[in-house]
Amino acid sequence: GDPRHAALAPPAAAALYGLDVLRPEVEDDPDNTTRFVVLSRDAAPAPDAGKPTMTSVFFSVRNIPSALYKALGGFASSGVNLTKIESYQIGAGLGASRFYVEIEGHPDDERVALALDELRFFSTEVRLLGVYPADPHRLKA
Repeated sequence: GDPRHAALAPPAAAALYGLDVLRPEVEDDPDNTTRFVVLSRDAAPAPDAGKPTMTSVFFSVRNIPSALYKALGGFASSGVNLTKIESYQIGAGLGASRFYVEIEGHPDDERVALALDELRFFSTEVRLLGVYPADPHRLKA
């Protein structure tokens, strides 16, 4: 009820929460895909390995030359598709960065497990944020 607050959300969210839609279809490209993330303190069961699956990972690279190249090398050599990567600088310094990536595959798949092992070797921190079924829209691409 506070007019100073707004949200970008799918129409279903407006219906679910009784929100007024001020402007529909705000995307600048009809093929635009917006990701909505739901985080929980309690883990939800992951889909079975072998089915079309996505995995979201957060990691911090070591502060060494070519750290990102080395950290991501396991994905390339294992044939794991990286579909999204975002970088985040740690504080105001010029030290190592943090990254958010989305990959195709399940952590229990052999090729994904190998890639994550290599990522861990070249990183100071690796967190699996989620393992979830791939959206049918992604499968058509």
